[in-house]
Amino acid sequence: MIWSLIVGALIGLIAGAITNKGSSMGWIANILAGLVGSFVGQALLGTWGPSPSIVGAVIVVAVVSFVLSKMN
Repeated sequence: MIWSLIVGALIGLIAGAITNKGSSMGWIANILAGLVGSFVGQALLGTWGPSPSIVGAVIVVAVVSFVLSKMN
């Protein structure tokens, strides 16, 4: 369980850095983006390494930041 949170945080941090939204997100949001993004990426692309998880997290971060910017 702890390992999943650490890996989720790292994947969320990488996704935030790629999309330039990582500084505005907190560490809890990074963990959630990493965990949800891992699920989305592996559902879309399969389980061939950490790349699908990072791609999925980038998609999640981009969609969430777009929706939040439209709400403001």
